[in-house]
Amino acid sequence: MPTFETCPRFTTDLDRLTPAQRRRFRHIVLAAFVPDLRAGGAFRAGLRIKRIQRASGIYELTWSMGTGPAGRATWQYGAALRPGTPHVIWRRIGTHSILTAP
Repeated sequence: MPTFETCPRFTTDLDRLTPAQRRRFRHIVLAAFVPDLRAGGAFRAGLRIKRIQRASGIYELTWSMGTGPAGRATWQYGAALRPGTPHVIWRRIGTHSILTAP
């Protein structure tokens, strides 16, 4: 199982989401993101994972494409806490506006 940590801004952003948005994010992480990490990090197209151009080593994940603004989260790889296991640092979560300060 990959290991995770959160930046303080992520926690603040997460608290601002609705309960339904938090559930959707957790579902996407557990049902798609974690399995793809376990399989070697070749992420499925539906997650729309891509590098953020102006921020070295930071990626974005689109976790909601329903009505309204798309839900996004930014993250980066951290130093492995267990050998051979990916470690993810969650940085921000919200809408497209988080990409101005990922």
